[in-house]
Amino acid sequence: MPRHTSPPSDAAPLRTPPNSLEAERAVLGSILLEVGHDNRVLDLCATGGITAEAFMSRQHALIFETAAEMSRAGMPLDPVTLRDRLKALERLDAVGGVATLQALIDGTPTSAHAEYYIGILRQKFLLRRVISCARDAEKRCYDETLNADIILGEVEQKFLSISEHNNGSALSWSNTIISTMGHIDRLLAMGAGAFAGLPTGFTNLDWKLKGLRNGEMIVLAARPSMGKTSLAMNIAECVALGQTIEKTPMRGDHNRPHGVAVFSLEMSSESLAMRMLCGRAGVSAFDIEHGMNKAKERGHQLVSAASALCKAPIYADDAGGLDVMDMRARARRLKKRHNIELVVIDYLQLCYCREFAKQGRQIETSQISGQIKAMAKELNVPVIVLSQLSRNNERRGDKTEKPKLSDLRDSGAIEQDADVVLLLRRPSRIPGDPDYEDKLLAIVDIAKHRNGPTGEVRLNFDGNITRFGDRLDHANSDTAGFRPEHDPLP
Repeated sequence: MPRHTSPPSDAAPLRTPPNSLEAERAVLGSILLEVGHDNRVLDLCATGGITAEAFMSRQHALIFETAAEMSRAGMPLDPVTLRDRLKALERLDAVGGVATLQALIDGTPTSAHAEYYIGILRQKFLLRRVISCARDAEKRCYDETLNADIILGEVEQKFLSISEHNNGSALSWSNTIISTMGHIDRLLAMGAGAFAGLPTGFTNLDWKLKGLRNGEMIVLAARPSMGKTSLAMNIAECVALGQTIEKTPMRGDHNRPHGVAVFSLEMSSESLAMRMLCGRAGVSAFDIEHGMNKAKERGHQLVSAASALCKAPIYADDAGGLDVMDMRARARRLKKRHNIELVVIDYLQLCYCREFAKQGRQIETSQISGQIKAMAKELNVPVIVLSQLSRNNERRGDKTEKPKLSDLRDSGAIEQDADVVLLLRRPSRIPGDPDYEDKLLAIVDIAKHRNGPTGEVRLNFDGNITRFGDRLDHANSDTAGFRPEHDPLP
């Protein structure tokens, strides 16, 4: 009879996590050797993202934690004061007594090489965190109640957060003030018309918004067929090419291509490309589709537009029914690979969130809005998200049917999470509006602006080529004197 043998075990042998007790002792010894009010070694540890958690030895972690607490409290730090503090906190016996402190000092000849020791400590800590994340990811993969896409997004974020944490991304308040003053100095040096954020390419809109700021969620809302997709894509075009809507170079260091990610949950990439080509060339898509001669006569304009747009760093994702966590993961990858500087989402109500889909649309929309805001902060880029408006503006009895913030569809969380809310309307679509006869007029109402003024901005909209443009008239008196410095490009 054949002999039955046990299958080989797949379990990995137990191994000691990466660590260097010698480096830990050298870092602590360097801290104790430093003399003076400000401990240079502790400052180096803070810069390198070293906390008590970075020490494998529990004794070493307690000593470091106590020393860091003393430094933050402004207490004098030396071997004697540290011993007394450990004793007062009843930690002295836990760290091995006075003998341990003396051994740390005796074993470290100089603190001059502290940065080298900290580097070793940081590397071992980073490896342990990677192993921990990998084990957690493996464990979650065996949980049949979890969705694979959700696990992938969470794991990706956890691994990226390791890098962010260990790079010491948090700045002290004084450094934050200094950095902000440097930003202010650059704006002042640029003079009038300087923007704190990324210009939209529309002079009148930028004059009020001062550009699209990093980390902000900008909601562009309108009723269907008002042109919100066209406006968003016009802005994407301007940002990607580093030009205004009039094809003039943007001001200052914005006169360059900027990467733009477009998540089009409603239209295909080809439809977006057609709109952008026709708009830039000034040719009607209707005329092209019907082979009209006037479209053929402008073939050279289409070729010129295609030549320019081929160079635009626009990354369009037209996957339909996208989960917001999956979208966030895709945006994260685009940021890493292509350094995108703007995200456009068309549109919010077509997103969904698996985890909250069964809890009602209002709760689900709140979660989607919160995730989009978190995306803007995580990637540190402005995110323009399009949104539908409810029919409340049509029921109020107001002849102009002017929309309000409360008309944002599905959830009040959208209004709460947004840094900027733009409400778009076209008077020519509303018979009761005083400007009904003005077929070109489009009004962008800045209904919420966390860092600036609110108010209306009047633009032109050519429906034949689905393109917005700047407008100069008496209603734009606060921006009438501000024009670009450069002449239009050919």
